[in-house]
Amino acid sequence: MTKYVLKRLVYMVIVFLLVSLLMYSIYNLIPTDPARAQLEPMKTTLKPEEYEQRYQMLRQQMGLDDPLIVRYLRWIGFWPDVNGELNGMLQGNFGYSQIYKTDVANVLPSRMLNTIYINIFSTLVALAITIPLGIYCAVHKRSKSDNAVQVLSIVGYSIPVYIIALIFIWLFAVTLRWLPVFGMQTPGNNFTGFRAFLDKVYYMTLPVLVMTVGSLGGMTRYVRAAMIEALSMDYIRTARAKGLREKVVVYSHAWRNALLPVITVLIGWFISIFSGSLIIEQMFALNGMGQLYYQGLMNNDFELALAIQMFYVLIALVGQLITDLSYGIVDPRVRVNK
Repeated sequence: MTKYVLKRLVYMVIVFLLVSLLMYSIYNLIPTDPARAQLEPMKTTLKPEEYEQRYQMLRQQMGLDDPLIVRYLRWIGFWPDVNGELNGMLQGNFGYSQIYKTDVANVLPSRMLNTIYINIFSTLVALAITIPLGIYCAVHKRSKSDNAVQVLSIVGYSIPVYIIALIFIWLFAVTLRWLPVFGMQTPGNNFTGFRAFLDKVYYMTLPVLVMTVGSLGGMTRYVRAAMIEALSMDYIRTARAKGLREKVVVYSHAWRNALLPVITVLIGWFISIFSGSLIIEQMFALNGMGQLYYQGLMNNDFELALAIQMFYVLIALVGQLITDLSYGIVDPRVRVNK
């Protein structure tokens, strides 16, 4: 197992570097000039000759006249900068944000924490609903309740998440006025401790509810399909013939074997939530990674957008590793090749 994990880590590093090179090359096709964008606020206060002199000096300091491969190696942290030091992404330097006029590393932590909060809460709520509901529908296959859940699942799966968001905003925020629409906390509050936590939960309720409802249909159908296949196996008939209680048959025998295909879907779905939360964060004005990524793209702040893109790549690679390792934990019959 240790050898397998080490091989996968090496594989992750190689894939990460290849994807980073590809993404860096794509973002460098954006028609923008970081040096000119950084000097733009000072343009009206400088003489044309002084502005051009500072512009050329800044381009030299930022290494913008170097070949693309040199700039990439400097950005990733394998090539020294103009000061002769390694100061790239691997050393914690993600670049300079033209929007916020500070290092990208200073902007990411709080936004990343908000995105993690939203996604963790929505995942826990969705799992608490979809797993019991999928098991119930599989056990009571073709019953009226199962048919009703299947119809609702198809409808929910077919509706785009932004439509669900608009419906919920109209219902819970505009009509009933139960929940706030924008932000992560009450403006100007001085809450601390548990009171601050409750305030954040109150503001996150509506976006978490939208993300949960948007994922219920697909996940319920996955769990139901996996359980139906597990319940049709010979060992389930044998367990029932031995006189085991139905709960033991369903949860101790069928569910454990249905977990293997479900885990793959669950982790992939969790990763997709991270990358797909852009719409939710934008609609509810949540200060998360998705909204920050959108701002970076719209304002040609490619170093900010690129850092966030690589964060999503890292999440996907780690998620894939966790998926593979989970196979051996859930099903002892599964063993990785040495």
